[in-house]
Amino acid sequence: LHLAEPMKTEISIAFFPPQTPEGVEKLRGTRQKLAELKPEFFSVTYGAGGSTRERTFAVVKEIAAEGFDAAPHLSCIGSSRESIREILAEYKEAGIRRIVALRGDLPSGTGDAGEFRYANELVEFIRKETGDHFRIEVAAYPEWHPQARSPEDDLANF
Repeated sequence: LHLAEPMKTEISIAFFPPQTPEGVEKLRGTRQKLAELKPEFFSVTYGAGGSTRERTFAVVKEIAAEGFDAAPHLSCIGSSRESIREILAEYKEAGIRRIVALRGDLPSGTGDAGEFRYANELVEFIRKETGDHFRIEVAAYPEWHPQARSPEDDLANF
């Protein structure tokens, strides 16, 4: 691998959407302190099957309103194309330009993965629906995915 330019190291900071008004205030203070690190963006997690959808959206909008680049996580497991389409429209309307596209883990006791099986299907769907509107981030397990046959297979899938 030969790069014409040195790679730029970027950091991002992920938050869980708070569940209480006290948590919202604590997150605001924490975010202000962490902003001093000048992350490329702040991301906000998304619960399995969309369980934190409204809280994620509220935090993402607040981060963006503060002038920071905000990236909501978007998990496809347990989701339909229509629900993802609605979420993308909400983010687009709010001026969000970055998404962290994830497969997500199947909630315990749930057998239905929904209409998407893998994150690459979600990325393809986002591109088909919104073109280049969103900068799409992806992620991988730091070791290797527990459902992968081997680390090599996991890397090839990534």
